[in-house]
Amino acid sequence: MKILITGADGQLGADLCKTLKNHKVIPLTIADGDITDFSFVKKQCLAHKPDVIINTAAYVLVDACGDNRDLAYQVNALGARNMAVAAEQIGAALVQISTDYVFGGEEKLRTTPYTEFDVPVPCSAYGASKLAGEDYARHLCRRHFIIRSSALFGAAGAMGKGGNFVETMLRMAKERTELRVVNDQIFSPTYTPDLAARIAQLIDTQYYGIVHITNSGACSWYEFTVEILKQAGIKTPVAPITSDQYPQKAKRPAYSALDNYQLRLLNMAAMPAWQDALKRYLIEKGYIA
Repeated sequence: MKILITGADGQLGADLCKTLKNHKVIPLTIADGDITDFSFVKKQCLAHKPDVIINTAAYVLVDACGDNRDLAYQVNALGARNMAVAAEQIGAALVQISTDYVFGGEEKLRTTPYTEFDVPVPCSAYGASKLAGEDYARHLCRRHFIIRSSALFGAAGAMGKGGNFVETMLRMAKERTELRVVNDQIFSPTYTPDLAARIAQLIDTQYYGIVHITNSGACSWYEFTVEILKQAGIKTPVAPITSDQYPQKAKRPAYSALDNYQLRLLNMAAMPAWQDALKRYLIEKGYIA
């Protein structure tokens, strides 16, 4: 199978390239071109004629998306549209990577994980632009997988963020006498090799549609941090705070945990627990043996 991957040098893209190494992979990095340029997208797709296109490229800085709304929609919405149109023109399947942040804007606080059948209501420009990208993928490419995931961490780090949350907490724990971390935002941390492995399974099927793929379980950023330091053997104290005590420009969902409901309906194996995924990440990075 010939597979074109955008954002191939990012966290998920890098692990997809490793996971799919037995296929013919065409990796496109940010240096190769811009997915907002349809002529570039079309040229690459016509030149390589992939069987599957996996679009991991995105503008993921949540606060910056609010400040640069046009850029957020250009990358996350129109970029996805370009990939969908090109995929349909060459008869390729499209994998569009989306986010738990398409949820969280409802008036009533959610307390149970979202399934693929819940109606998205984003609370930020980032979430709204990613939802627009989903809509383009659904309407413009018949054979599509829309993969929603959450709080990714992987060896390559998040390009736009200068690492990932795990790396940031490990670094800050060595620099500070105490960490103060938000305890009222609930989500499902996800290890990119686990996500990449499940995407690799899906593209061998015709199970098109929206699929949630996160590591099993949910936690707050505070609980995630406590587990990170515990597994890494770091004793720096961690204090829980509220979102009001850590003001950010863009609103985050108070609850955005995803239920991998479609995976269960398809009788696919359950995803590993996020605590287990974190341990494997720390081993991969050499923080623990």
